[in-house]
Amino acid sequence: MAARAFRLPLRRAWDGGVDRNDIVVVRISTDTGLVGTGVSWTPLIGAGAVESLINADLAPVVVGGAAHPSRWEELLWHLREAGTSGLTLMALAGVDIALWDVQAKAAGVSLVELVGRRREKVAAYGSGVNLDYDTDDLTAQVRSWVEDGHRAAKIKVGSPDVGRDADRVAAVREVLGADRVLMVDANQRWDVPTAARALDRLAEHDLHFVEEPLPAADLAAHERLRGRTAVPFALGENLRTVEDFERFVDAGVCDVAQPNVVRVGGITPFLRIAETVARRGVPVAPHLLPELSGQLALCLPRVAMVEDIDHASFEALGALAAPSGVRIGEGWLRAETGPGHGLSFAEDLAPLP
Repeated sequence: MAARAFRLPLRRAWDGGVDRNDIVVVRISTDTGLVGTGVSWTPLIGAGAVESLINADLAPVVVGGAAHPSRWEELLWHLREAGTSGLTLMALAGVDIALWDVQAKAAGVSLVELVGRRREKVAAYGSGVNLDYDTDDLTAQVRSWVEDGHRAAKIKVGSPDVGRDADRVAAVREVLGADRVLMVDANQRWDVPTAARALDRLAEHDLHFVEEPLPAADLAAHERLRGRTAVPFALGENLRTVEDFERFVDAGVCDVAQPNVVRVGGITPFLRIAETVARRGVPVAPHLLPELSGQLALCLPRVAMVEDIDHASFEALGALAAPSGVRIGEGWLRAETGPGHGLSFAEDLAPLP
């Protein structure tokens, strides 16, 4: 078993100067000749630390044991002295995803069939990190999603001037028309009074949800904001555990759950989160990584939509040696991957400097 970290330059930098996505590719070889591939992901920092955790601390435990994702709890316990969240979960995710890949290949089935396919397709929405775009660039981006067949779109808000957000949302609504779905993402930029004022202005444009209006971990603030707006909340890209999701759902402030399969620690906890929020009537809209999270979305008991991030999928970033079998078209994601999850990473990717 070994992990290697790579750098994937973005075609256009995201807000805040994020000009790359870093990944850590994990490969686990079994004594039967199977090779499972896992991946961890971070848009800016931490990939070197994740690589080190896997190679120095997880590999000695994984090697020689069963190549099965049922080892998730054991591996998390092993990492406990380094913490049980953050980078440790991201490292564990790379291993867990590889173990699921091994199990699917051993069974001769796709990951979707191993987990349990519930649907043939799932709705996808166009999404971009575009707060710094001027209105012309923003509407051109959204228009391209409409031309690709998307029936839903999400844009960034959280400008210092709420009026700028209102103008941009109005322009996007005009492009989308009345029948398409519009969502906004504040990326934790607001406080409660600012969020309340902004959502008062934006609600007239029929928002499907607002994502991360407040600092992600501040449950009390979300409860206060809930009393001041009827716009649904989408939360979860910065929540980490089943217990985190349960707290926010049970408090009535998470209408759409958005776990990131890497940040929560892999496929094993991702599925647990999806099950527990489904029992509470909340659908999942996975955060990013459509080639993997889209496969899982086909298996979930309650699913909303899958995020089709503009020019930042693994394939769009040139990370794959061959097509994965996951395809997005006409507003839908479908997956036919063959055995495993179908993600085969290129051998000539640029290593971390």
